[in-house]
Amino acid sequence: MKYNKVPIKFTEQIELLKQRGLRFSNESSALRYLSNISYYRLRAYTYPFQDNSHSHQPFIVDVTFEEIIELYVFDRKLRLLIFDAIEKIEIALRTQVIYHFALNHGSHWQLKPELFRDAMRFANHLDSLQKEIDRSNETFIEHYKNKYTNPAEPPCWMSLEVSSMGLLSKIFQNLKKGPEKIAVTTHFGLRDVSVIENWILCFSTLRNICAHHGRIWNRRLIKIKLPTNTSQNFLKNKTVYTNKLYATLSCIEYVLNLISPGSTFSIRLKSLMKTCPLAQTKEMGFPDDWLKEELWKESD
Repeated sequence: MKYNKVPIKFTEQIELLKQRGLRFSNESSALRYLSNISYYRLRAYTYPFQDNSHSHQPFIVDVTFEEIIELYVFDRKLRLLIFDAIEKIEIALRTQVIYHFALNHGSHWQLKPELFRDAMRFANHLDSLQKEIDRSNETFIEHYKNKYTNPAEPPCWMSLEVSSMGLLSKIFQNLKKGPEKIAVTTHFGLRDVSVIENWILCFSTLRNICAHHGRIWNRRLIKIKLPTNTSQNFLKNKTVYTNKLYATLSCIEYVLNLISPGSTFSIRLKSLMKTCPLAQTKEMGFPDDWLKEELWKESD
């Protein structure tokens, strides 16, 4: 099928949405919003309220443009809150991985294939790491290149400091299970190495969505593993949807309680969820009684 949709003016976008059943309280205000937030970006927020099997995509829920904007703003605030939380976890993860492997395997352990499970993945990750080092404009990378020639690659505490969280996640997953990996797992209050591997992947993916201003509300994510053996309180209700946001937020809160005891993530999340528009809390996987969980009480 050939794509034949043509661009339309902002005023025409309003008319099209009205024809489909979306109500407007203030069209002048709506015009300003559409001038700064693309129609296509807002489509992600109107989609669940439309019959998308129909060519005209009529609205099947009585909803206003202003309510859609409220949902968009709520999602933006949620995205910023999550991004801030994952930043703390990312920094702690880098510190732990670099520290434990460096103590046992030296300053350039990231170059040693014997530490990794899969040789092909190791080679690909090393190539990706080198590209990220080459792109970096950090002063410490430049200093190393100017002063040292052997080895040509900077030590782990420089190299992995400039790697993306996604690449760090892949490198960590490919490392063989040993005392270093177990130490990292234990630091984050977990017993099972496969759980921390999964969490790092899930956190990295969610971080990238946030960094690229993607929709968090009502999004299906990578399924996160819910541990059965933890050093501190975790969820008692294990029947939650593991591919929805609530499950991942619970894992983030668990880690923050360990690495950043003064974190206000829980308090800010609870406050924000009270403002969730259009009764959409369940769409993110939040159970009705989620606030009764000890995990979410600890920060009060």
